[in-house]
Amino acid sequence: MSTSTLSARVHTLRYEAPDTVSVELKPAEDGVQFPPHEPGSHIDLHLGNGLVRNYSVLNPCSDSGRYVVGVLKDRKSRGGSKFVHENLRVGQVLKISEPRNNFALDEAALHSVFLAGGIGITPMLCMLDRLLELGRTADLIYCTRSRQDAAFLEDLNFLSARGLKVLYHFDNEEGGPPDLHALLSPYSPATHFYACGPAPMLDAFQRECSNLNLHQVHLERFAAPQVPLPAASEFTVELRRSSKVIQVSAGKSILDAMLDNGLLPDHSCREGLCGACETKVLDGQVDHRDSILTAEERRANKSMMICVSRSSSQCLVLDA
Repeated sequence: MSTSTLSARVHTLRYEAPDTVSVELKPAEDGVQFPPHEPGSHIDLHLGNGLVRNYSVLNPCSDSGRYVVGVLKDRKSRGGSKFVHENLRVGQVLKISEPRNNFALDEAALHSVFLAGGIGITPMLCMLDRLLELGRTADLIYCTRSRQDAAFLEDLNFLSARGLKVLYHFDNEEGGPPDLHALLSPYSPATHFYACGPAPMLDAFQRECSNLNLHQVHLERFAAPQVPLPAASEFTVELRRSSKVIQVSAGKSILDAMLDNGLLPDHSCREGLCGACETKVLDGQVDHRDSILTAEERRANKSMMICVSRSSSQCLVLDA
């Protein structure tokens, strides 16, 4: 878990759509201010059932003093969203992390296009507010299974009044998922594209962007993609700052090996999604298995997510 947490009080719980609530968090202690957040940031919620889950901060970054997150009660919940919906109460105090950002907004882009699938709208609300504040133009394609499932419509109406162009797509009314080729083909390669939502939608989005030679693409995933991984083998990790050398067996992560050796590295999702465990690489070659780093960042080999990524060399030296 993160070694640095904030104490937050649940100030408001608000119904946004069937199975979707927003949670407004404010500092639990008088005289304390939350650190500022950037567009695209997320925070970890340390829930009362021992789980830690990360959620995007949706309120404007100019709106200091609070964090607002949106939580969908997932039908396949592993306990996190179920706990929020069934057990979280106004006035309750919980630990949260400081904001982290793996879905950074390019504020210099002249035009940006956002594709949101369901609860994937949450990080985009803050991002869109920031672009409009800067005088940039942006389009949003918001896809849900039905009109009833669309959340945060009041926020989107406010953004539309400020110049955001919104296209709604409801699967049950359109007879299926959106035609991404038709929706994306009018845009120039200089456009920046952002997508957040279910894995099938993101996979289709990546394929169409590649087919259309659109390369300014930014993704945020709900879960790590299910892809076959190469066989793991044992390797050695030198932890330079800790002056330790540890063995990492084939069936264990670097994170777990460090924990077993009495170290307390920051971590949260254990899936290579949140970035909490990102660690600087000093030497050796990384077998990257996360869903955060770009292809260019992987080639640079300067950092890794120790919860999932491994070493493709016999020894790895980390700044830890």
